Amino acid sequence: MSTTTYPDTVEVLRLQAVQGYPAVSLLLNTTPGAVMSAQDAATLHALHAEAVARLGGDERAGDTARLLDRLDRLVRDATHSPTAQALAVFAHRSTGSALRLSVPVTDRVVIDPTFATRDLVRALHRTPQHLVLCLTSTQARLFQGADELRPVHSHRFPLSNDRDRRRSASRPGLATADTTAFLRIVDRAFGTYLRLHPAPVVLVGEERVVNEYERLSSHLDRCAGTLRANVTTEPLTRIAERVRPLLHTYLLSRQDEALALLERRLWADRAAVGLPAAWLAARHDRPEMLAVEESLFQAARIGADGDTLDLVNDPHQVRDDPDVVDDIVDELIELVLRRGGWVALVEDGRLAGNGGVALTLKRT
Repeated sequence: MSTTTYPDTVEVLRLQAVQGYPAVSLLLNTTPGAVMSAQDAATLHALHAEAVARLGGDERAGDTARLLDRLDRLVRDATHSPTAQALAVFAHRSTGSALRLSVPVTDRVVIDPTFATRDLVRALHRTPQHLVLCLTSTQARLFQGADELRPVHSHRFPLSNDRDRRRSASRPGLATADTTAFLRIVDRAFGTYLRLHPAPVVLVGEERVVNEYERLSSHLDRCAGTLRANVTTEPLTRIAERVRPLLHTYLLSRQDEALALLERRLWADRAAVGLPAAWLAARHDRPEMLAVEESLFQAARIGADGDTLDLVNDPHQVRDDPDVVDDIVDELIELVLRRGGWVALVEDGRLAGNGGVALTLKRT
């Protein structure tokens, strides 16, 4: 790709599907701007050089000419592209991608059989794919996205209330009835879209209209909040900025739900705590929910049977031993997602008694 973009669920799943050593991941914090700063570019080039040096001394890497060429182009393009809080560059013989992230990362190079996508999962978790339904008495517009919102042009959106043109100032009751009827039409269309694209939703609009929609809607089980705003004059970028705190509060409530679920499963003996136990359970049991502290990173060597982990804390082994997986937490996240579980990234310290990671299990 010639420019960096924000990740979405489809792109994350595509990158997680890439298999085969070596898969190179470069991750670094950046200063948001229209183009990468000189200091950030220097950091990126240093990480790039480290990756090239590690590949040159790794006999398992084989012929890396195509990979290195792709990595060179991605790094070069990224230095001339917009930046956010962080940047992730992924290169493999078969594919490559450069993505802007809305969350800070630990600057690092990861060379493993799969890409290091955990920070992408964090970014989607912090600002998940969500819907923003903008309402007035005469129009309903629907937007979808994560860091950037895009208009939905399907399932009848945007919707207009043609009856509004026939309203009379002398008959306010008619205007109210027309608005209610219009919002019922909106709710049916929204419900259809939501069934096909489930996501948290934020309602935006003037108080009277939003209150009426909340009263009549049957599709607000995952409402992350409401924002009182004049959607006819406020720019979409400003609306997106004001939506983020509502999503953050919503996700904190989801974190509490995840921790409550973990407590129930621990009492029922349906949870595995700590990395080795969670890894083994994820491979052989039915994973339900993986709770991971956001800043947990751990290198490990996977046993010959694939079930056991030897945790590695020596940075020299991480850098020099080709059998060491740079971040086994990232591998565990991908394994759980691949086997049908879901992931809850929680604040640091919330799983202190469980080694920073715990996996709940479905009934067998």
